[in-house]
Amino acid sequence: MKKMMSLIISISLVAVVAGCGSKSGETEKASAVVKTKDTITMVWYPNESGADLKNARDELGKVIETATGKKVEHKTTTDYIIAIEAIANGSADVAYMGPQGYVEANAKNKKVQPLVVPSGESGTLDDAVYFSWINVRKGEEAPYKNSNGFGIDPIAGKKFSFVSNSSTSGFKVPSAGIISYFSKQDKFKSLTPDDLLQGGKDKFFTEVMYGGSHQGSAVNLLTGKADVAAFCDTCVANYVDLESGTANKAGAVYKVKQGAAEPFNTLIGKEFTIISSTPVLNSPFAINTGTISVEDQKKLRDVFTSEAVTKNPMVFLPKDSMDSGLFKQKTGKEKFLPVEDAWFNPVRELSK
Repeated sequence: MKKMMSLIISISLVAVVAGCGSKSGETEKASAVVKTKDTITMVWYPNESGADLKNARDELGKVIETATGKKVEHKTTTDYIIAIEAIANGSADVAYMGPQGYVEANAKNKKVQPLVVPSGESGTLDDAVYFSWINVRKGEEAPYKNSNGFGIDPIAGKKFSFVSNSSTSGFKVPSAGIISYFSKQDKFKSLTPDDLLQGGKDKFFTEVMYGGSHQGSAVNLLTGKADVAAFCDTCVANYVDLESGTANKAGAVYKVKQGAAEPFNTLIGKEFTIISSTPVLNSPFAINTGTISVEDQKKLRDVFTSEAVTKNPMVFLPKDSMDSGLFKQKTGKEKFLPVEDAWFNPVRELSK
């Protein structure tokens, strides 16, 4: 898995910093559309649709309202596909979505383009990644230990939880890693992504389930529905604390913390262990350039990358904050950076 991802990360961490272009005809069309609307609709994945993140969503809405003079309407969802379709068909203007979801929306409508992504801890695109984890319950990690630390061999035949087949870190990355690893074995040399979508007696997994969100996949694991589960670090960060080991490394143990919000409020103290961790490109705020004028596109890019937003504690939580939020200052250098479509080409490669 690590070898497979090394090329992806080395390609993807080249900083392609630029704005979203637009042909002259499309520019006129986009401007004409926006003249008749005074509302910008933001759509959110299930991971960011919870009540505990309402303040963070509302603050970003206020930032956009101030910059554009337009009202912001939030559209929360319970399914990845709803958010992807909304930004692609223009019923939403802005979306915070995973890299795979962005690639799917862009494939449906080329007018969907990235606006910004959160930087890495360096304040640049060089380390603008989060982590896709494969996890087991604490106390059940022994079979996965090997001379190199941890391996994924024992996952074959287990009950496995993914997030959604449109999730980058909750499906595309872990499934690509699983196939890359097991296809070297004669028994699984013809393994394909389709073989991982459903479980069964003669399937790779005995049962496959989908959490619908990263939080949901984690709950599937911690409640015993799944033996192994894929989910990412950033989506569960508000609910768990590092108990032992090194953050984002195989062998690290995390515990659901006191006061964790739904859906973890009934799982306080439950623990899980990472058996595999893979870096993934950071998630973009994407826009539909067919529904947002060039003028407003610039206003959005300027305000997201402004010092005021970088220092806004409701957007980037302070390092010592105990509040729930979408982004957090760990070094004080984190901020939003503009990118263009080509930055996500390594994610497209995963589907080939």
